[in-house]
Amino acid sequence: MQKEDRRAYILTAPLGKLMVSLSLPAIVGMVVIGLYTFIDAIYAGQLIGASAMGAVSIAYPFTFINSGFASLIGTGSASALSRAIGAKDHGVIDKIMGNLIVMNLVISILSTIVVITFARPLLALTGAEGEILDLATSYLQVIYLGSLFVNFAQSSNMVMRGEGIMVKAMAIMGGGAILNMILSPIFIITLRDTGLGLQGAAIATVVSQFLQALAMLIWFVRFEKVAKIHRIAIDRNVLSEVMKVGISAMLMQVLTLVQQAAIYRAAAWWGGAEWQILFGAAIRMQSFAFIPLWGMSNGLQPAIGTNFGAKDFARTKRIMYVFCAGATLLCLIFWIPAMLAPDAVLSLFINDPEIVALGVADFQIFFAPFLVYGIMIMAITYLQSVGYGAKAALLTMARPLILFIPAVLIIPAATGSGIHGVWTACVVADVAVLLVASVLVGASFKKMSLPTKANSGGSISCK
Repeated sequence: MQKEDRRAYILTAPLGKLMVSLSLPAIVGMVVIGLYTFIDAIYAGQLIGASAMGAVSIAYPFTFINSGFASLIGTGSASALSRAIGAKDHGVIDKIMGNLIVMNLVISILSTIVVITFARPLLALTGAEGEILDLATSYLQVIYLGSLFVNFAQSSNMVMRGEGIMVKAMAIMGGGAILNMILSPIFIITLRDTGLGLQGAAIATVVSQFLQALAMLIWFVRFEKVAKIHRIAIDRNVLSEVMKVGISAMLMQVLTLVQQAAIYRAAAWWGGAEWQILFGAAIRMQSFAFIPLWGMSNGLQPAIGTNFGAKDFARTKRIMYVFCAGATLLCLIFWIPAMLAPDAVLSLFINDPEIVALGVADFQIFFAPFLVYGIMIMAITYLQSVGYGAKAALLTMARPLILFIPAVLIIPAATGSGIHGVWTACVVADVAVLLVASVLVGASFKKMSLPTKANSGGSISCK
């Protein structure tokens, strides 16, 4: 689809059709991507042992550092691009990829050096020790050798999705994920007898990420029609827009690391190793359930950004309503089994029935509000898409720092609920974010003019 055809489609297509066409490829592709981290934990536990499973769970949150940088660059660039397409600002469009490449080079080199150097003390913050800490350290160090590949692949892929090229974008990311699922057990089994089985899983991930990055580079060099690579350099105006919007997306990823590290440490303090295992299973399940919601948000971003950039505010509002309804239906897919068969869900990760039985009631409390979390994700994506980067950033900072950490410190002790209060703290923080995000979106709607295309406004910023 050419640039003008794609823009016209996003501005005029029926909303249900638009949601499905923009979101379905992203949802399918991201679920495939999520499956390899989901299955990696099973590979580690089944092919290596319980300590390896624990090491992967402890190390996993720290991969959000790279994910955060990729989101900073990719979400910020995609938001600027979609609004520029809507406003027909070709000067901005031509600078997006050159700016993205330089940002990736600088940030990826720095993150690689820092995390490889300080992997062990970072992982020790979760309360991990002994064999699990040793395995997690070596695993994370290998993963970070692929920082440049994963950051470029993910951020440039977000630009593709920002244009509305969902099928090809997700085919590339999904292909890499499937490759990782194939290579991981091969590398584990090959290196297991040398004591490097878990590092083999990490090597498989790096190889897959390299091939994803190569595929993305080939796309933008040979096939891209809109955001072509021109001069590879930082443009201060584009950088400002990327940072303003992308910082909230980065904070959402990086502060998820802070929240999960705090959860594991609180679980160790109030309950011990069994409760760390239970939280590991619950967080893995919730993280996987969030993936299709993030896929739908990938569809919402160009739909909102392009229509907002074209100043069709009435359609922008209607798009938001339709996507929130669709996201709620996605939530039901995971919410129903979690509520009706929590023991079966936990048993996907834990093969000890006694441990599973210990956490069933708390897991149900933990997952109960997930039914409305789709609205939360759509609200945050909306704020990013219309240029309210500062508000979205404040909201994402509030979730772990202002809401969760005080809650996890106060609720278990003040209520006398101990480890059960840690589960409750997670719910309190997320519901509070949902309420605040809904208020911010409502305030944005009130500021929009009557449904007309004659309103004035900036080309890639929200006033």
